[in-house]
Amino acid sequence: MSSVSSSSSSGSKPDKIDPVLRNALRYTVSAKEYKLLHRYLISRAPAVKKRTPPPPRYEAIVKSGDDYNAAAIRASLRLAVTTYGALKAWEYFTTRVLARGRVVPPKTKTSLWKSPNVRLSCSLSLILLFHRLLHRFFTRLRESLLTDQAKPFRRRNPRVSRTLTSRLAPAIGASLSGFFLGVYPSDQLRITIAIYIFTRALEFVYNGLEDRGWFKNRPWWFGSWLCMPVACGQLLHAFVFDRDCFPESYGRFILNHSPQYIQARPATYPSHLAWPSTFSIVDNLAEISRLKWPPFISPILFPNAQTLPASVRTISPITSPAHPAIKSLSCALLHPHDPSCLRTYVSYWIQAFPPVARFFALVFSAMGVLRYKAFAADPVRAVARLVKSVLRMSLFITGSIGTSWASICLFAHFLPRKVLPTQRWFLGGFLGGCWAFLERKSGRSNFLYSARLSLDSLWKVGVKHGWWRGVKNGDVLLFVASLAVVNAVYEVDPKAVSGGVVRKGLGMLRGEGWVDRAALSGGAVGSIAGDKDAEGEAKMREREIKDTGVEILDGEEEELEKRE
Repeated sequence: MSSVSSSSSSGSKPDKIDPVLRNALRYTVSAKEYKLLHRYLISRAPAVKKRTPPPPRYEAIVKSGDDYNAAAIRASLRLAVTTYGALKAWEYFTTRVLARGRVVPPKTKTSLWKSPNVRLSCSLSLILLFHRLLHRFFTRLRESLLTDQAKPFRRRNPRVSRTLTSRLAPAIGASLSGFFLGVYPSDQLRITIAIYIFTRALEFVYNGLEDRGWFKNRPWWFGSWLCMPVACGQLLHAFVFDRDCFPESYGRFILNHSPQYIQARPATYPSHLAWPSTFSIVDNLAEISRLKWPPFISPILFPNAQTLPASVRTISPITSPAHPAIKSLSCALLHPHDPSCLRTYVSYWIQAFPPVARFFALVFSAMGVLRYKAFAADPVRAVARLVKSVLRMSLFITGSIGTSWASICLFAHFLPRKVLPTQRWFLGGFLGGCWAFLERKSGRSNFLYSARLSLDSLWKVGVKHGWWRGVKNGDVLLFVASLAVVNAVYEVDPKAVSGGVVRKGLGMLRGEGWVDRAALSGGAVGSIAGDKDAEGEAKMREREIKDTGVEILDGEEEELEKRE
């Protein structure tokens, strides 16, 4: 900066500034940002102010005929630095704060390039950089091909011309930047990102078709909540039979909220005797399914007989003292002290509902801090909405878990042993997922999250059993195709992209700035389209409610019921 200050004091022209220094400045701070920096920081430090040029001088130094590329590089570098810093901070927090008091396995040292944090930062920053560059390139190419001078080329190459002059050409061409996701190593995070973009693309396509009136005559109960029964059925089946293809955190949550159906080791049980672990109980339930649900023979009534099949003898500590009136071995394992399946289900609700309600009360209260203005304006109504949200979500989660377990007892009583012996787990999860009906108006994000977990699990189960073969870098190909669909939908119908932050993020990805094209187009078209645009705004508002899970106001709820 000393050379810059000396040139400023001497009144030399910007052309005499060292080109390397000028480019370094251009790719670091823009003229507008430097002006703000100078106003709030540099001008308040006399020592620094003397050594730095004033904003007009800095603007003359970094001025260029085309600052688009420089802005793209600046955004890319900042994303890389921010992402890397956030990943390192999270790594420090998880290894030093959350793991305090526990033995942490030693971390293997890797080179800088092989570091997952570095490669993820590079991957995201390169996607941003080349998405902007490719979008501009295809936009300019389209404009040049539409001129009169390009008529000979269009006549000679009609198909290529139609492709490159299409309205969607820049959007789809920019999506080729998604191949830089391959910079990051192929692991679970990369698969998760690809599946997330894929499900969002499907969601936006559905929104676009809905805006065009494709689903006007749909039943009142039709909605995104229907994803939940199928997802829960698949996940429960994978949890029992293919736990290595099941999300671990999801399984811990289920087991931690199954107090009546997963028997913990009693405090008075002798320490030198073995007790089946939580996952061992689940494995034995899978084996009972394969044995076609054998009946329960009580060791209390037949002490000298072999009452358990050889493959499930590890559950003997739980089933040996089970009530003699129990008829099914699965019931003896799930609720050994109570022969009534219905009473066990009621007891489950009594024990499981309060902790779940407390958990969601804390979560929703923390989220409610962001809406403090609504609380200050009408605290009674805000508290009522909070209570309704907590109750609905708690009923949904508690009912889903409890019904999934209780359905096994239901099928054991009403289905013959050899009918759907292993498929019952899918049916049980399906019944449990039907509780999502309670959250159908504001739970779309939760439903899609479970659907993404189910897609990931189903793919892994299929590869494990040989139903299909994986494609090398298939997650990258899926990411590129999904990004192209998202860009195309955003180009054709911005309102179909639910979420103001998502739309603004796509604007940043294109280099258009932090703007919401749906809001801009709504204001421009409102005077022309009238009722049609108002209907689009209402649909967009409805999607915002479903995505964010924000409680619907009374008037909005009535309007939503009419629309559905």
